[in-house]
Amino acid sequence: MDELLSVAEMYRADALAMAGGVPGPVLMEAAGAAVVRAVRERWSPHPTAVLCGPGNNGGDGFVIARLLLEAGWPVRLALLGTRSALRGDAAVAAEHWGGPVEAADPAILDGNPLVIDALFGAGLARPLDGIAKAIVEAMAGLTVVAVDVPSGVHGDSGRVMGVAPQAALTVTFFRRKPGHLLLPGRALCGEVIVADIGIPDTVLDAIDPKTLENGPGLWRRRYPWPRLDAHKYARGHAVVLGGGRMTGAARLAARAALRAGAGLVTVACPPEPFPIYAAGSPSVIVHPVEDDAAFEALLGDARKNAVLLGPGAGMGDFTRARVLVALEAGKACVLDADALTSFAGRPADLIGRLNGRCLLTPHEGEFARVFPGEGDKLSRARAAAARCGAVVLLKGADTVVAAPDGRVVINTNAPPDLATAGSGDVLAGLALGLVAQGMDVFDAACAAAWLHGEAANAVGPGLIAEDLPDALPGVLKRLKAGEV
Repeated sequence: MDELLSVAEMYRADALAMAGGVPGPVLMEAAGAAVVRAVRERWSPHPTAVLCGPGNNGGDGFVIARLLLEAGWPVRLALLGTRSALRGDAAVAAEHWGGPVEAADPAILDGNPLVIDALFGAGLARPLDGIAKAIVEAMAGLTVVAVDVPSGVHGDSGRVMGVAPQAALTVTFFRRKPGHLLLPGRALCGEVIVADIGIPDTVLDAIDPKTLENGPGLWRRRYPWPRLDAHKYARGHAVVLGGGRMTGAARLAARAALRAGAGLVTVACPPEPFPIYAAGSPSVIVHPVEDDAAFEALLGDARKNAVLLGPGAGMGDFTRARVLVALEAGKACVLDADALTSFAGRPADLIGRLNGRCLLTPHEGEFARVFPGEGDKLSRARAAAARCGAVVLLKGADTVVAAPDGRVVINTNAPPDLATAGSGDVLAGLALGLVAQGMDVFDAACAAAWLHGEAANAVGPGLIAEDLPDALPGVLKRLKAGEV
């Protein structure tokens, strides 16, 4: 169930199921029955308002209203539009509803009913307005069960089309959509249930979805666990560029790279802050580098196979030059923070030199400096990866990892506690440590994002960035044992 289907892909799944012999009305009946089961498992009979839209989402609503009424629930049904305008499977579902059909109006929500939101599905094309907007606004404070998605949330992007209700429960069908995981849609969905309505899994072979939810099932088999005959150089030698002032960032990243399994980690820093770096972890090698030539010489050691540049490095010519040196040296590169911002105003100088062994880990602000443009998070990350030929990890509570070949993963396990200084440096260091061990860059980015979130969950409230690397052994132990 890791696959996420776009609105168009879900339409195709429906069509393929029907072409394979599953009638549309049977799918709609199963969808309505799934919502009713979920409602009855969570609430006792209660006055219920079923709000039906003019399309198939509204058809689901007619099925839900009929089944709830048959189960003894007090139900009122309101339709946005006219019954005569319903078409296809929705019209068939309406024919089987024997109760009254009220005109959609906010007044149907008087009396604090349980609300079944079957107004609009995931493919809504324009912002809600008029009576539809008024009804959704009137849902505020009520218990809402959304059919497919809360009305107003777009299934592909999670963006709100004008207005959308806060659902306590969302029941979707066959597979989730990206909008169930991307913000702000994810926050509006409440609990999400994926119901089996009879669409065979074999339709995915024809659809070949490229968007998935992140989790160990995607990369566990390729995780670089130490081999019995391994030595430290076999586990990779990672290099972290250290800055002259914000020394904590590089030190956090270096410790994270070690915890992720890199055999050796060197911090390459200017001579002046050398004592600060050297006084840190005894497990980290510290190498002073005077200038670009010295940095190039350091990277001339073929055993140093992966480089992280950006955390605390400082913005400007110094960092920009070091990034270009690392790329020219042919190393696997993780570029974060200042390594990206240093190319603001001149992104072509960076983009043209990137390749499939590179990982970019920007937050939204840093991303916009290198890849300016509009669009939803998923589309922007996917386009950026395709444009530069590198893997892009666009950070946030709904982190997106995009590969140049169009694959995209959405990470969902990051708690709000990660909104603290230095946590992004740890994430970059985790990815560096995995890449240094030879893990595929896309896999490494996905694994690092998940491990980052899982370590934060293990620490819990009060988290600071220093906690994350030291929480990792417990997470890795559970991962290796197959407990997660």
